[in-house]
Amino acid sequence: MNALQPLRTATGSTRGASITAHNLTKVYGSGPSAFHALGPIDLDIAPGEFVSLIGPSGCGKSTTMLLVSGLEPVSDGSVAVDGRPLTAPISEVGIVFQDHLLLEFRTAMNNVMLQQQIRGLGRAEMRARADALFERLGLTGAEDRYPWQLSGGMRQRVSIARALVHDPTMLLMDEPFGALDAISRTQIRHDLEMLWMETKKTVLFITHSIEEAVGLSDRVLVMSTSPGRIVEEIRIDLPRPRPAHLGEYPEFSTYARRIFDIFEKLGVYRFK
Repeated sequence: MNALQPLRTATGSTRGASITAHNLTKVYGSGPSAFHALGPIDLDIAPGEFVSLIGPSGCGKSTTMLLVSGLEPVSDGSVAVDGRPLTAPISEVGIVFQDHLLLEFRTAMNNVMLQQQIRGLGRAEMRARADALFERLGLTGAEDRYPWQLSGGMRQRVSIARALVHDPTMLLMDEPFGALDAISRTQIRHDLEMLWMETKKTVLFITHSIEEAVGLSDRVLVMSTSPGRIVEEIRIDLPRPRPAHLGEYPEFSTYARRIFDIFEKLGVYRFK
C-alpha cells in the first residue's frame, strides 16, 4: 500500500490548520425581507481535529462551511485559519460536496489531476500522490474510466481524491455520503477515517446522520433550527479505527441517544 507523502511545495505544511470563528453570523438580504441564516456561533477547531456539524435541514450547516472557506462573506463576526484573519477564499483547502461535481468529459484520473493544472504544481509529484490516493480509496483500475462509467460511491471517492491530492491543510465536507447507499456509506466512512488517521488533516464534516457524526468525529457540534446556533458540544471518546458496525460499542448508543434527545427537545423530532 502506497503511503501519502506530504506535498511540501504545495502548502509548506504537513499538518492540519486551526479554524477559529467568533460571533460568526450570516444574514442574506437586508430590510424586512432579510433572512437570518446563521449565528452567532463560535468555533475553535484544533489542527488535525475531526469535527462534525449536525443539525436539521436549513439550520446553516452548509453556510458555516462556506464562511469558513471564504467562499461566502460573513455578515458579522470573524474567521481565522491558523491565526490569520480570513478575508478571501483560501487555497489550502479541499472541499467535497454531496454531488461529486466531476467533469463528465474527463477521466477519473484527469479529474483529480485538474488540481495540478489549475495550481501549476509539479506533475510528477502530483501524479504520485494521485496514484497513492487511488490505491488508498479502492480506485485502482478506474483511472481511465469516465464518471458515467463509475458507481455513485466510486464517483464520490474520486471527488475525495481530487480534494486531497494537492495536500491541503483543511478538508471541508458537505453531506458527502448523502446520495450513497448504506453499504457504500459504511465502506467510504471507514476509508475516510483511515485516510484522516494517516494524514491528520483538519476536517469539518457537515451531516444529517447521527451515525456518521459519532462514527467519524473527535467532537460533534449540535446545531439548532434556523437561525442555526451551536447548542451542545459532544466529545466522542471511542477507540480508532472505529468498527463498521458501531453497535459493537455500548457507548455509541449513549452518544446517539444524547443527540437524538437534543433534537427532540428542539422540536426537530415530534414522536409524542
